[in-house]
Amino acid sequence: MGDKFKALWRKVSWAWSPESERESSEAIVRNFWLHWFPAKVARASMDWNYSFWLGTASASLLMILTVTGVMLMFYYVPSTERAYGSIKDLEYAVSFGRLLRNQHRWAAEGMVAVVYIHMARVFFTGAYRGTRAINWVVGVILFLATLLLSFTGYLLPWDQLAFWAITVGTSIAKQAPVVGPTIQFILLGGNEIGQQTLLRFYVLHVFFLPVFVLVLFAYHMWRVRKDGGLAAIERVRHERVMAPKATPKTKSYSLFGITPGTSVQVMSSTGLEESDQVFSSPNMSRRIALVFLVVFNVTLLAALMFNAPLEGLANPSVTPNPAKAPWYFVWLQELVASTTVRMGGFTVSGALLGGILLPGFLLAVLTLWPFIDRSSLRTEGRWLAPERRRQNVTFALATLAIIVLIMIGVYLRGPYWRIYWPGQPRPEMPRLY
Repeated sequence: MGDKFKALWRKVSWAWSPESERESSEAIVRNFWLHWFPAKVARASMDWNYSFWLGTASASLLMILTVTGVMLMFYYVPSTERAYGSIKDLEYAVSFGRLLRNQHRWAAEGMVAVVYIHMARVFFTGAYRGTRAINWVVGVILFLATLLLSFTGYLLPWDQLAFWAITVGTSIAKQAPVVGPTIQFILLGGNEIGQQTLLRFYVLHVFFLPVFVLVLFAYHMWRVRKDGGLAAIERVRHERVMAPKATPKTKSYSLFGITPGTSVQVMSSTGLEESDQVFSSPNMSRRIALVFLVVFNVTLLAALMFNAPLEGLANPSVTPNPAKAPWYFVWLQELVASTTVRMGGFTVSGALLGGILLPGFLLAVLTLWPFIDRSSLRTEGRWLAPERRRQNVTFALATLAIIVLIMIGVYLRGPYWRIYWPGQPRPEMPRLY
């Protein structure tokens, strides 16, 4: 019995602990989950300090969201009459229901942050040059899809927080030129938030957007492999230098060659040498498992320590003061408030300028940047290359500005959309019981 158990365990775990180089190579071919990796990967790509394994962390969060989301679907009812009650049941009547919902919520918000940080890492290392420009565009689309996934899931609890956050978000979308009202109508399924809105957000959240993200993620991974791996390998290639190479003793040369006993100055291969590579199994497979365990435990710890917010039942007749968008969109709300300009009888719409045009311009520049960047290819795969200092500073300042706006909107904005500093008393708002 013990031998059979050992044999079964060996069949399950051999891809993670190969006993020979042959098994290391076969693991990639025979293991479904490892098949999209090459047999060997660049040693430079394995460096924790290069990528921080943020892409793997994003994929881990997506897996956690998929599993917890499917489990939540067994209890959630997408109905305006029963949605809030089903969330209450999860909180108080279903075993581990609160933990499940908490982990799903914090994994979703963590994924928004991690995917953006992953994009920032790619930018600061110049890893979007050449053929990798396509994958950068795919990454931008994946980031937008991640935002939409989190946004569509925001409404599902059908509480006051969700209801009015979606109200604010769709109101900003309405300001888009020409297509704005149509986009809002399609999202809401009418002119106001109701059953059709909840059903549409639910279907988008549990089917269309996840399928789109999974397909695009698979293509994203395929492009990474097609482009030769992470851009860290470009740094290795550019660091090749002229080096003497001894003539093999068993090799004879023609009249145009070199004589035995001498050497020739040759350029090392622009590809990866044997010493530059390691087997994907077990080196990469164990790292992936480790990153997943870290991400899973962080989300689980967050779920144990912090409850996902849940306010009272959604009530269209009672408007919170202030009504805020989700934190990852609250910076747009701040821009809307800051860019509304009144000059006499003329008003410049902040919703159009700060909610649509300015973010649209930033998104367009972000998407097209690989085709605008004119720095040399030697900057590819290098953290904060001096030649790209202006680009890096510009990206960092834009990111810092967004973070500041988020902090202001989340922590300082109070009743009547005024700023209240820490310790400053806020007026008590009337409550409807």
